[in-house]
Amino acid sequence: MTITADHGYDDLPRLMSLMTGDEKHDFAATSTLDVLWVLYDRVLDVTPERAEATDRDRFLLSKGHGPMAYYAVLAAKGFVPEEWLPGFGSYDSPLGHHPDRVLVPGAEIGSGSLGHGLPLAVGSALGLRAQGLAAPAVWVLIGDAELDEGSNHEAIAYAGAAGLDRLHTVVVDNASASHALPGGIAARFEAANWSTATVDGRDHAALYEAFTAPHPGRPHAVVARVEPKNAR
Repeated sequence: MTITADHGYDDLPRLMSLMTGDEKHDFAATSTLDVLWVLYDRVLDVTPERAEATDRDRFLLSKGHGPMAYYAVLAAKGFVPEEWLPGFGSYDSPLGHHPDRVLVPGAEIGSGSLGHGLPLAVGSALGLRAQGLAAPAVWVLIGDAELDEGSNHEAIAYAGAAGLDRLHTVVVDNASASHALPGGIAARFEAANWSTATVDGRDHAALYEAFTAPHPGRPHAVVARVEPKNAR
């Protein structure tokens, strides 16, 4: 098994094209590509060599039902070998249609079921705080449709009240939520004492600025708007 980590952003379409099959959830995957790249390339303090380090940043992919972009970025950064990609979704492949934290190096959680990633991220941030570990950041990527799930609203309310300032949520908004969010997605987080930013989810500079904005004493949410799912 050979793992290389010399891929750039321009190589991601090729890496994604290696994964084929009927259950690809293309829209779910491509909507997250730029967010994932900016996080892993410029923000997250985690590498293949430090994937088990106590002081690593934690990234939780809640939007796990279209993981091809995630797998492509993990391959580009050296967490998984490129030769795993063509086997995506096959019986004996570690790269399933939903990521499995036991099988995928670098994956913090098994995911795919809507509404559980943000509560898990809240628990992770609380656990790190309880251990006195102030350095690691916790990041979770959710889809806007996950805000249809009540579990996320409970997590948002708790995290804001608890002042979990090492917690970061990225909401990839491709207009697929079933229920209206008066005032926009960011307003829901702001009402619960979160710091927020809303940006173009394809603009790497804007994403980086939003990801690294200071937010002392409060958790931080970034809404990354991409093209509507039904318009593609």
